[in-house]
Amino acid sequence: MTDTLFQAEISSLPLLHRGKVRDIFAVDDRHLLIVATDRLSAFDVILPDPIPGKGRMLTEISRFWFGRLAHLCPNHLAPLRIEDVITDRAERTPLVGRSMIVRRLEALPVEAIVRGYLIGSGWKDYQRSGGVCGIALPPGLPLAGRLPEAIFTPSTKAAVGDHDENVDFARLCDTIGHEQATRVRALSLALYREAARYALERGIIIADTKFEFGRDPETGELILIDEALTPDSSRFWPADAYRPGTSPPSFDKQFVRDYLETLDWDKKAPGPRLPPEIVTETAAKYAEALQRLTG
Repeated sequence: MTDTLFQAEISSLPLLHRGKVRDIFAVDDRHLLIVATDRLSAFDVILPDPIPGKGRMLTEISRFWFGRLAHLCPNHLAPLRIEDVITDRAERTPLVGRSMIVRRLEALPVEAIVRGYLIGSGWKDYQRSGGVCGIALPPGLPLAGRLPEAIFTPSTKAAVGDHDENVDFARLCDTIGHEQATRVRALSLALYREAARYALERGIIIADTKFEFGRDPETGELILIDEALTPDSSRFWPADAYRPGTSPPSFDKQFVRDYLETLDWDKKAPGPRLPPEIVTETAAKYAEALQRLTG
């Protein structure tokens, strides 16, 4: 079994889309095959160096959360195995452990972001406006400060290479309708709160995360899709190293972002090569997050 997969190649299935990390193939008119590659994106640019094993770790973490949070929101996993879809063993082997067969759904054009702490673009917005995405916050909060309560700060879903745009709740209502926006907000906050409680018991602070939802075209039910609460879609901080007022160390790709910030790079494609020690340390951070969360 190969350690690294930068791009999935499946001759027996039509390729529908290559995202920043995931390659999506059509299985039939009701199912998709999603392959988590070892690609890494930072500042919305896909970097040239993959992180060995990353796709498998992301898939294992997502599957863990899909199971743990199923009582709050159904997910898109289908009861099919990779062996049912890819019959050729040589073609299937690189995909084992990093693939999910899922239901085809109508994906909502929004990233449902929940923040429990003030960091990243939320911190910049707070410094500028005293709030985040139009939500007023108390004055005097520090960098990485815990918010009085988690907040829902959605963004538009950008194409590869473009930047997502933070929007307020009114704009989200204009995009997907008030009833659906209200449901997305409630589900996102409930999922975050439960996951954050669980992770904290295992020494991880989930500072923020993003969810994506699809809609069942037959029932209208909202379904959790894509990935869930991984180091790619969240900021994970070690609880024992957390200090308000400073940017905490992390188990996520913020480690890579911090390295890239030291370079003379305009944050446009092509991305710079990563030194071997950065690749190795990043893989170790993903592995530790997986171990802490799933045991």
